[in-house]
Amino acid sequence: MIDTKLDFSGLLDISSDLNALSKSQSRKVLRDATRSAATIVKDEAAKRAPKRTGKLAKNIVVLSQRTNYGGMASGVHVRGRNPRTGNSDNKMKTKDSRNAFYWRFVELGTSNMAAVPFIRPAYDARREEAVKVAFDTANRAIDEALIK
Repeated sequence: MIDTKLDFSGLLDISSDLNALSKSQSRKVLRDATRSAATIVKDEAAKRAPKRTGKLAKNIVVLSQRTNYGGMASGVHVRGRNPRTGNSDNKMKTKDSRNAFYWRFVELGTSNMAAVPFIRPAYDARREEAVKVAFDTANRAIDEALIK
């Protein structure tokens, strides 16, 4: 699992602007910024995913959630796995078009199959662009919120 977090608090201008907004506006700005960055990585991962049936690429999505400390987190998620535990979601049937539980076998390989990584290379290839898009989106969203 890739565990990377963008920390906006180091940038005084963005963090002071976020403080000027209401809590809900601030959350929306952070959600929009993190989702835009995660979308960049998701699109690249979907492009790099093996295309035997296309099911794997269709099940790469962006999820957002609030964090315990009042922030927002967004990330790339492959459907068919329980995001809290990291294990397969036992409630989903194998034939379900939204169940790509096998993504980890493709990404990491098995004792019988060589790895064909697609998520990590997508992150490595688009990391800088994702960070730039996140900051640009945050600045634009802050400007829009302050104008209202």
